[in-house]
Amino acid sequence: MKIAELFYSLQGEGSLIGTPSFFIRTSGCNLRCSWCDTPYTSWQPEGSEMSLDDICAAICALPRHPARHVVVTGGEPMIAPEIVALTERLRALGLHITVETAGTLFKPVACDLMSISPKLANSTPEGPWAAQHERLRLQADVLGKLMAGYEYQLKFVIARPEDVAEVKSLAAAWNAPAERIVLMPEGIDPVRLRERALWLAEICKDENFRFSPRLHVDLYGNRRGV
Repeated sequence: MKIAELFYSLQGEGSLIGTPSFFIRTSGCNLRCSWCDTPYTSWQPEGSEMSLDDICAAICALPRHPARHVVVTGGEPMIAPEIVALTERLRALGLHITVETAGTLFKPVACDLMSISPKLANSTPEGPWAAQHERLRLQADVLGKLMAGYEYQLKFVIARPEDVAEVKSLAAAWNAPAERIVLMPEGIDPVRLRERALWLAEICKDENFRFSPRLHVDLYGNRRGV
């Protein structure tokens, strides 16, 4: 598998925010979000090929830690050829597994929390990637399988208040309860995140959605390995 980075940190987003976790970040993505915060896994994918043995060894030894949670993220981990085998190995280690996915592909992975981040219209880039991104970003059949087969959360990136109307429309179409929906502000700059968080928190209160900050950015800034 092509791996962009392995690191130990706190989960920065969603319902398990603050949980000490080991992160496996795969490289490669089938989308090209305009605001992508990990372009080294999508727009210009970087990384090294690692065997499943190497990945599992890293979890146990680099660094030594007591965490029982592992997060498989990307990029888009569902496009990795060995993703099913990797998650089965992680399950055999007795770890709680979160898979972070945009929900464009289904594979029968081992997973305790399917963290689905459907991409809103605000994610579509300009230029040659726009058509593919727009065609792939919402796959209702795939999302239905993921939501039916796993404990899940739907995590949306919100850039402006108007984005919430799209979230509500999708939630109604998918029959997704409000408590499964997590909204977080778009951005990689703490000042902009704070500004957006203030109005987004009020929207979450009005709509009974969950609010998520981007804890890792608040703590460490926008950099790799955190």
